[in-house]
Amino acid sequence: MPNEDLVFYVKLYVRPDRVDEWKEAVHAVIEAMSKEDAFISCDLHQDAHDAHLFTLYERWAEPSVEAFLKNQMKPYRVAYESRLEALLQRPREPQVLKPLAQWRRHGQAGS
Repeated sequence: MPNEDLVFYVKLYVRPDRVDEWKEAVHAVIEAMSKEDAFISCDLHQDAHDAHLFTLYERWAEPSVEAFLKNQMKPYRVAYESRLEALLQRPREPQVLKPLAQWRRHGQAGS
């Protein structure tokens, strides 16, 4: 597993009356991100107990947060960022994670 990947874990508390609008915006920004050369993957989750709490788990082939920010401040992302304050209950909570290991279910015989 490459340890060079840049991994973000981001918590977003969305305003109850803006969830649908935020979902449309985040789907659009992730779709645009997925076309970037450095993009590896992004998982979007909704908390099972708090319908307004969402998390993003993003993987990028970038050497640092600084390189990511320099390379990713494209117009689509700037537009998304400009909408966040109105859509969120409070500022998002990003964390940078260091990949250590990954496990996946092994394929079954014959599949």
